[in-house]
Amino acid sequence: MADTDRTAWSNPWVRLSIVSLVVLTVLTFLIGFLVLPSVHRDYTASGLWQEICLAAGLPASWAPAAPAGKSAKGVTTVVLLSTMSASGSGEAVGRGATIAVQQCSMCHGAQGMSEANAPNLAGQYPEVIIKQLHDYKHGDRGGTFMQQAASNLSDRDIEDVAAYYASLPKARTAPARYDETSAPPLVRVGDPLRNVAPCIGCHGGTDHKLGAPWLEGMPKEYLVVQLRDFQSGARRNDSHAQMRNMTRAMTAAEIDQVAEFYARREKTSEKR
Repeated sequence: MADTDRTAWSNPWVRLSIVSLVVLTVLTFLIGFLVLPSVHRDYTASGLWQEICLAAGLPASWAPAAPAGKSAKGVTTVVLLSTMSASGSGEAVGRGATIAVQQCSMCHGAQGMSEANAPNLAGQYPEVIIKQLHDYKHGDRGGTFMQQAASNLSDRDIEDVAAYYASLPKARTAPARYDETSAPPLVRVGDPLRNVAPCIGCHGGTDHKLGAPWLEGMPKEYLVVQLRDFQSGARRNDSHAQMRNMTRAMTAAEIDQVAEFYARREKTSEKR
């Protein structure tokens, strides 16, 4: 066998093929794991593992660590079911309206349209409201006022409030166009190299994912705060860390652009 190997190695074409393969492998490694990742604006040379993840379009860590002093509390325990998205009965809507007017209208408006920076709830998917109220009730989403308000609601109260808000017409927004001139890239196509999915894949536009909120017409300031909180890990009640993984690679400018796009109802009203 040794003589055969020496004979093969003495063949110049064999030597050239092996050397070429080694050189090509090294060049591919350098380009894929060093050159290409380095051209991204969020690139930081923090080790080989980080460079491999950047080249593969994967995060080195799938979720940010909890802020200092925080425990694992804050991760949602709500299991989303398709039955949560069903329309409520007339009785449920009427009962939910009474509860909403008494306890929710001060911040969210009498018809679910906030005049402040609280989220608009009119036309919101019922399972979204159900999940968030349960998260507030169990302390899995921060906000002292909302935690206190939700703690007094029974499961039926929560379902009825969700049915009421879901029955209201959604915010009137500028025509939703998801083209290159009107929608930011992260909204339209995301960024596969940074493992960021397009917003429209879950929040409407092309598809709606169970539990993903309707964002059209939301106050910009509210959206910016939520995206930043997901990014920092201050908010952790997203199922399977989905939003934390999406926002961790976003820049401040991208957060502002996405929030501005979804809050375009405010821009429309300012032009009138």
